[in-house]
Amino acid sequence: MTRILTAGFLPLTDAAPLVVAREMGFAAEEGLDLSLVKATSWSSLRDYLVLGKLDAAQMLAPVPVAGALGLGALGGGMEVISALNLSGNAITISIALATEMRASGYEFDFADATAAGRALIALGRPLRIAVPFPFSMHAELLYYWLEKLGLAAPQSLSVRTIPPPLMAQAMASDEVDAICVGEPWGSLAVENGDGVMLLPSSAIRQSSIEKVLAVRDGWADENPDLTRKLLRALWRASTWLDQPDKREVAAEIMARPDYLGLPVDLVERALRGVFTISPQGDLREAPGFLVFGAGAAGFPWRSQAAWMGMRIAARTGLDQAEAITAAKAVFRTDIYRNHLRGVGADLPSASEKLEGGLDHATEVASETGRVILAPDRFFDGTVFDPERR
Repeated sequence: MTRILTAGFLPLTDAAPLVVAREMGFAAEEGLDLSLVKATSWSSLRDYLVLGKLDAAQMLAPVPVAGALGLGALGGGMEVISALNLSGNAITISIALATEMRASGYEFDFADATAAGRALIALGRPLRIAVPFPFSMHAELLYYWLEKLGLAAPQSLSVRTIPPPLMAQAMASDEVDAICVGEPWGSLAVENGDGVMLLPSSAIRQSSIEKVLAVRDGWADENPDLTRKLLRALWRASTWLDQPDKREVAAEIMARPDYLGLPVDLVERALRGVFTISPQGDLREAPGFLVFGAGAAGFPWRSQAAWMGMRIAARTGLDQAEAITAAKAVFRTDIYRNHLRGVGADLPSASEKLEGGLDHATEVASETGRVILAPDRFFDGTVFDPERR
């Protein structure tokens, strides 16, 4: 029996698991009629989900955590039942900033977060920077990066919230000096001649959780059949997406008007991790820029939630230990395990790990043997222990 499920998304390349699950038939094969609704902003997508207008939604990973801490929600919480992707964001700066940085000797290698951050800070001016939402990995990694290099963040920044599809326009009209956004919107600013890509988010923290699949509190427990069908369809889509020979097809699908409505080339850059970083055509590679399924990428580690809870609490003056406990409860590893057992999904034996503790691909125990986790190092080598109090 086919069941109908409505899920929301924003026009970003990392919405690909939802789109591919529908367009390549994985949802239908699981007995699911997956209806996708394109939202205009993260706040509207969050509100649609909380108010019951959607069954599930692509969501910025910190949003459900912030909601559990009593921040930024209408009332009524969310749960995370899967990660949708790791990494996938980039920082793009204005032509004016790029010109100054080049004059000072910076070479735009697109890999060294320390050198890039120091060159940016050395300009000695207040930066106007756009992020897509106050509670986002864009913001958290941006603040972490600049703090570790000596700039008080966000206090020393002028941070503006701009929906991703409007960021290139904001840069073109000189509303901001920099944008930190998921692809392909940074590439669009470059293509328009208004920006230079400075750094991928994966240079600040490797294998960082980015988007998640969120549902309302209790929805997954109340709808186990729909949850199983959805999780299995997304797992199959993510596995398909991580095959290099499928990413050209994925780019063509995502570029359609119903999804991104942009040239295929712009979409394919993120999927392949090869970027044109300047209007002059400079090319850079970013290995591991966007990962959907490999190495247990879909597993909702509670330690990832704990890191986000700690960071948000520190910035907003909340008790960090309480925030960590609340954040962990939002990431439902139990639901993920229960519905993906027996289909070949990577299911680590543990639900938490030391965040930032892997500087190379590492085998860890899984429910069926071993799974290889990708490096997850922070650029400065910090390791976060989710059990600290």
